[in-house]
Amino acid sequence: MGVADAGPAAGHDPTRRISDWVAEQLLDRIGRGDLVPGQRLPGERQLAEQLHVSRVSVRAALQKLKTQGFLTAVQGGGTRVVSSAGVMDGALTEMVRAKLDNLYDLLELRIAMESWAARRAAERATPDQIDAITRVVDAMAQPGRNHGRDDMDFHVAIAQAAASPVYLHILATVRDILSHMVEFHHSPPFIEGQEELMLNHHRAIRDAIANHQGEGAAEAMKTHLRWVLDRYQQLSQGGTASPLAKVVSE
Repeated sequence: MGVADAGPAAGHDPTRRISDWVAEQLLDRIGRGDLVPGQRLPGERQLAEQLHVSRVSVRAALQKLKTQGFLTAVQGGGTRVVSSAGVMDGALTEMVRAKLDNLYDLLELRIAMESWAARRAAERATPDQIDAITRVVDAMAQPGRNHGRDDMDFHVAIAQAAASPVYLHILATVRDILSHMVEFHHSPPFIEGQEELMLNHHRAIRDAIANHQGEGAAEAMKTHLRWVLDRYQQLSQGGTASPLAKVVSE
């Protein structure tokens, strides 16, 4: 628990509502990247205990942030962080679906952005963040895993290590648009015979970040994502990429 989570400070203005203070603490977490787009928040009781306030104050703060567009309700209960760039999702998704070249453009942009993030993660990652990246890579090597989810967790962990909340929100938008692409590139037509290569790609990125080799991390990320892009193009041109064609035509 950080200092910001220790309840209203001694100098807290008594004329301000506690719920406003709670909202500020949650916004600060989002701004620092401690809460990332798409992440589910702890429950009201847990937040109240963390912040040393009542559940009534937490509930009011959550409602305020929902109204302002920072949070959204989760089906079945709970709250999650929304992407500040989410208003662009619809337009970009339609552009990607309308033309295959737009999809490739988006993947090219992803290569540039994630290479930057890998370089910055190598420069700034804490030991705990490196451990988090390593745990995801280790999980990838286990049989029966949801590799699409592991891949997503890997890239989010790098984004958190890059310590740029702005990048986290941009990544969330691109990630949402490409989410079915991630599922495709962990489907049998895509990964058949390539599992060890993809795992080695992720290990190389992790190793460069762990050794604080900025250029090495950027190049390892480029190598991996360039291979992914080439694989998409090979499958689409070879007539075996029906999942890819479906993404564009849906």
